[in-house]
Amino acid sequence: MGSYKMCLCFSRKFRAVEGEVPPDVKEAFATYADGGTGISPEQLRRFLVEVQGEAGATVEEAERIVDQVRHHGRRHHIGKASKSLSLEDFQFFLLCSELNAPTKPQVHQDMTAPLSHYFIYTGHNSYLTGNQLSSDCSDVPIIRALERGVRVIELDIWPNSKKDDINVLHGRTLTSPVELIKCLKSIKEYAFVASPYPVIITLEDHLTPDLQAKVAQMVSETFGDMLYYPESGSLEEFPSPEALKNRIILSTKPPKEYLESKISKDDENGSMKESKRRPDEEAWGKEVPDAKTELEYEDEDEEQDEDEDEDEDKTASPEYRRLITIAAGKPKGTLKDALKVDPDKVRRLSLSEQELVKATLSHGKDVMRFTQRNILRVYPKGTRFNSSNYNPFVGWMHGAQMVAFNMQGYGRSLWLMHGFYKANGGCGFIKKPDFLMANHDGEVFDPSETQAVQKTLKVKVCMGDGWHLDFKKTHFDAFSPPDFYARVGIAGAAADSGMKKTKTKEDCWSPMWNEEFEFPLTVPELAVLRVEVHEYDMSEKDDFAGQCCLPVSELRPGYRSVQLSDRKGNPLKSVRLLLRFQFS
Repeated sequence: MGSYKMCLCFSRKFRAVEGEVPPDVKEAFATYADGGTGISPEQLRRFLVEVQGEAGATVEEAERIVDQVRHHGRRHHIGKASKSLSLEDFQFFLLCSELNAPTKPQVHQDMTAPLSHYFIYTGHNSYLTGNQLSSDCSDVPIIRALERGVRVIELDIWPNSKKDDINVLHGRTLTSPVELIKCLKSIKEYAFVASPYPVIITLEDHLTPDLQAKVAQMVSETFGDMLYYPESGSLEEFPSPEALKNRIILSTKPPKEYLESKISKDDENGSMKESKRRPDEEAWGKEVPDAKTELEYEDEDEEQDEDEDEDEDKTASPEYRRLITIAAGKPKGTLKDALKVDPDKVRRLSLSEQELVKATLSHGKDVMRFTQRNILRVYPKGTRFNSSNYNPFVGWMHGAQMVAFNMQGYGRSLWLMHGFYKANGGCGFIKKPDFLMANHDGEVFDPSETQAVQKTLKVKVCMGDGWHLDFKKTHFDAFSPPDFYARVGIAGAAADSGMKKTKTKEDCWSPMWNEEFEFPLTVPELAVLRVEVHEYDMSEKDDFAGQCCLPVSELRPGYRSVQLSDRKGNPLKSVRLLLRFQFS
């Protein structure tokens, strides 16, 4: 789903002369053409069933494929006998991502379970256009994230200079602000362009009660009936994505009532001055950095002292509190206290990437049990000034629903995030596997234990094409055609992760590798296939030539067209690989 789909198959630009057809493709063509010069719709149906694993394929579907390929062919077919696919047509079909995609394009999972049963495509500081310190704040990266299918948008809200309105910015940095109302209007316009399932707005709130009331009014007026919130109090269980279709929901720390939180303030302040620790961190054993040298401003509303709330000698905004569907907060006390499961209500807890690692090492089972009913959000450490990201699998393996990423960032971690959420039709919600949800004899899944191999994935890298259309002749090498090689591997459980490499094909724009690799998988449900192509350079760093990540659990068997993307995750217009997937 989404707005990134390219209609390449209708531009008919692949080069497909006899010498560039992979041996496997020639063999399949000869087998299903029964020695003839073309594959008929019935013969194509047999290929789809027997090789591509599409058990329900019909002759009518095969006829539609033949018609589409022939209609957009480069040469004219003459007579009724041409109602078939030539070898060139057959290769074109296999390399066409729109007709032969590697994953299922539709939502196909159960969407009626509570939100806590799903991994949710989550952004961090969604308003930043670049780095965390000095980039502009804008609604543009919010729009781009929604167009990609991101379902959780984070906004840090602060008073403007006159204290009479609300800005979105990364506090205590040089980032220039954008008005909250502008962000809200863009969310309303683009929320459901890529997916009909709910958009969650996480608010990092640094406002006074009067401005909280203004936010409540602004949100209500902007979203109207699109806004969902519980009719009474806290939730005993989260609603489902299906029940929240085309709805907007808010998640933030509920404001404290002044009288409710008026407890031992003087004693608490005294202990803070002595220890230089926050009350909740006294038990967690985390030093508070002097002058915030690590720039730990993310989620400050959840980590701030309770006495900061008390300094606002006012009653919190009831209108604002009423609109919060997913209540957030980090309770005082030990980490074990923070991970306690309340049978009467559900909530959201946020941990930094380092806090999550510590939590999984010391309280891994508690983390797992917490995420079965409640929502755990993980966010990048504050020293990631350049908007880089972290390994998402630590969170996913422990059931964390909101593994928040800097979508304006870059790098392999972000590629994995993009690939992981291609599952379930790209709708932004992926049902967690049963082993993360079920307790067996009081025990829960332990990611630190190596599991038995569940299945083996075989990936054959047949060929690649399209670089000659998307890049200048001198892009990779000034004096000769490029020397491409492919890297293929798995990201996921530690036992499953690793990369393998093809041989380098010299001086060729349409490389034909024909190499097969095997990947034994212990946790195939959470594995992501990684594919990269590079151009070998003897004297300098190898040139990047495209990448793609795909959820292993969704791979369709057979020969599939895999569209490559650039470093930022944007699809290259023409570049494709032909891969064959087999499971055993």
